[in-house]
Amino acid sequence: MATDASANIGAGEVRVALDAAALETWLEANVAGYRGPLTIEQFKGGQSNPTYRLTTPGAQYVMRRKPPGELVKGAHDVLREARVLSALAPTAVPVPAVLGICDDDAVVGSAFYVMALVEGRIFWDASFGEVPVGERAAYFDAMNTVIAALHRVDPEAVGLGDFGRPGNYFARQIGRWSKQYLEDEAAGRNADMDALVEWLPQNIPADEDSGIVHGDFRCDNMIFHPTEPRVVAVLDWELSTLGSPVSDFAYHALMYRMPPDIVAGLGGADPVPLGLPTEAAYVDAYCRRTGRSGIPGWDFYVAFNFFRLAAIFHGIKGRVIRGSANSAHARERAEAFPRLASLARQAMEACR
Repeated sequence: MATDASANIGAGEVRVALDAAALETWLEANVAGYRGPLTIEQFKGGQSNPTYRLTTPGAQYVMRRKPPGELVKGAHDVLREARVLSALAPTAVPVPAVLGICDDDAVVGSAFYVMALVEGRIFWDASFGEVPVGERAAYFDAMNTVIAALHRVDPEAVGLGDFGRPGNYFARQIGRWSKQYLEDEAAGRNADMDALVEWLPQNIPADEDSGIVHGDFRCDNMIFHPTEPRVVAVLDWELSTLGSPVSDFAYHALMYRMPPDIVAGLGGADPVPLGLPTEAAYVDAYCRRTGRSGIPGWDFYVAFNFFRLAAIFHGIKGRVIRGSANSAHARERAEAFPRLASLARQAMEACR
């Protein structure tokens, strides 16, 4: 899961084919102001859900679709993604405008939605190394502002009261990932994971909040203004649901402890010489924006999120061993699994 910008930037050859004529007919009928002719390119990123740049003489759009073929139930639900984008449009959370939704597989081979293309910058390096040192803290503050704004949204008020199962978020999540870990015998056992499987369900915070969570809130899932330290769009809402806002924020804050070759992170480097706020200051800013006096048991949330990622990577390791995941990315993630488990264990020990 190393972040390689060159592998994700730009658009070009269409790798997942679609019927261009059928799509253009649909666009003419369903997207206000659409005027062809249409040129289609596929973005290098967006590998989970094929993502395309649609270009006309007067406008550019983005299309996200489900992959064609048999899919795991509930996976790749781009219509769910379109729903949360539409619901958040009138809020303080910056999201691309959804311009059309199609649930008819017959048009391009799977369901899809079309949104406005948002111009700006994506940062693949959590240290914001492309930005002058004196300006970097403002970019962190922009991310903090947006995730706090998301967690202040009332799901009921924007029509997302049924967007996920209420209550028992941690019990369900810990149970799910523990089960997957324990049942994947090919990937083997790990002492750190075994300790977490035992400890986490016994230490769930008593005061679970519930709200809209993004699920993958990282710097490389945001578009920043072309010149200003401001988030103009949050992308990739595939994992969004109703859950624990604090846990969602803790996942975002893993960047302070995350090795940069696994997921965009600072790898435990001292943030101050980099011109960045400390982890404690970043947590304080989030608390101030969300009206919290603090986050008791912060390291539980860190441990849980590292555990969840480790369980995902453990599953990838099992698929690599069984020969059903042979890509270089899959092998890298399999190799990173014990490091994530160790980071989860360290956070767990910090709670004791």
